[in-house]
Amino acid sequence: MQSPFKDLPREISILVAASFFVAVGFGIVLPAIPVFARTFGVNNAAIGLIVSMFAITRFASGLISGKLVDLFGERAVFSSGVFMVAIFVFLAGLSTSYNQLLFFRAAGGLGSSMFSVAAGSVILRTVSDEQRGRAQSVYNGSFLLGGVAGPAIGGLLSLISLRAPFFAYSAMLMSSGIVAHFFLKSDKLGKREKGAVAGEHTSVREALAMKPYRIALVLVFIVNWVVFGMRASIMPIFVTEELHSTTAVVGYGFALSAIFQGALLMRGGRLSDAQGRRIASVIGSSIALAGVIILTVSIHPWMYLVAMSVMGVGGAFLSTTPASIVGDVIRGRGGQVIAIFQMAGDAGMIAGPIIIGALSDAYSYRTAFAVSAVVFAIGAAMTTQIPETRQAYLSGEKERPQVNNLGSLE
Repeated sequence: MQSPFKDLPREISILVAASFFVAVGFGIVLPAIPVFARTFGVNNAAIGLIVSMFAITRFASGLISGKLVDLFGERAVFSSGVFMVAIFVFLAGLSTSYNQLLFFRAAGGLGSSMFSVAAGSVILRTVSDEQRGRAQSVYNGSFLLGGVAGPAIGGLLSLISLRAPFFAYSAMLMSSGIVAHFFLKSDKLGKREKGAVAGEHTSVREALAMKPYRIALVLVFIVNWVVFGMRASIMPIFVTEELHSTTAVVGYGFALSAIFQGALLMRGGRLSDAQGRRIASVIGSSIALAGVIILTVSIHPWMYLVAMSVMGVGGAFLSTTPASIVGDVIRGRGGQVIAIFQMAGDAGMIAGPIIIGALSDAYSYRTAFAVSAVVFAIGAAMTTQIPETRQAYLSGEKERPQVNNLGSLE
């Protein structure tokens, strides 16, 4: 079997190793956050706010993180950001009130923004155009492999103590930061090059003038609203209160989603590189939409598990597309362009949990899921309108798309 790292730069393998520890820890803590917040006697909207505040801080600090990457390089920003999150996650586990938990989760958002933008910049700057989909798949796969074990472990730890997953996550983050600090080294990942010409840098204005970039922003917003908003806010409560199951089953659902997505992730990345971003995103969004619909009508835990599995299959083809589009259309160093892309996803994570939580409080869980299905359907329709950014490669001309004087993609 061909290695997924074949012909990819060494920096990708190091990034994958560091990200794996982040993924395991995040998977461990994800099922516990809503249940832990519930112990402070808050409603679903307040639980959604816990999730959203993390994204709010990431959103507010996105451009700052992009500037830091441009000034100090990916290695320093990645490792510093991971260490920062580790500290605040540990403090969140010690929280004795809802307000403390809210504050520490929000504070961790700055560090998360830093290492996320830095990781995106590593992939953009070290991977060639024809390998971008596969590199994104390998990177996302590191999170999914951690997600296979993380949620199940987190569910079991939650049965012992709802604070234990936070401490385990903090330990995983410290391991990730150490790996990045000592091994993520390359001449390509230093400070901003002096004397770089304008043509080697894509400004925010240039990026926003490109239709594919704008669609990528909207798509990542919708996907994060629906997928992350449901999974990280009311879904654990839905399983435990509406389906009368346990936090362990919540973890099993998350693990199944990760397994199916991981099994097909490389195929999705290679399809994106070989046949284009549009077809991969259309296939992925259609399948994921079916999963959301199944979840909406679920009345037994096994239906929840089926829905999570279907959503995992769709995610394998959809997850790498928006980031690959961004990499296709920008040139050279572009920390702030990458930061805006991340901020669009964070905006979805801000809006999703709060709106979904409020809908479930005012109406029902199924109403919240049905609205999510409608929103996701809008995203699925938009994938059919994506201009093919891989067209130059598919025609045999291995070069980046260029921007003409009118700001459109040539």
